Amino acid sequence: MTAVAIIAGCVLLLVLAFLLPRLSRHPERGAHKTLGAGSRTAGKAPGPLGRLFSKPFRSSSRALGRSGSAGRRARGKMPF
Repeated sequence: MTAVAIIAGCVLLLVLAFLLPRLSRHPERGAHKTLGAGSRTAGKAPGPLGRLFSKPFRSSSRALGRSGSAGRRARGKMPF
C-alpha cells in the first residue's frame, strides 16, 4: 500500500512539475518534510535497526525529488 502511494506521488509530482514547474516546489517540499519525519522517527530504533527502518523513507524521498526534477528538466527542454 505504501509503495502504491509513493508511486502515485512520483507520477503526480512529475506531471505537476512538467505543467507548473514553479508551483511544484511546494508539494515536493511537503513530501520531503513528511518522509523526513518518518525517517527521523524510524532512525531512533536502536543499533543497525535504525538505519534499516529509515532507509525506505530516504529512498522514497529521493525518488520524489528525482521525479520532480525530471519533470522540470523535461519542461526546460521543450521548444516553446
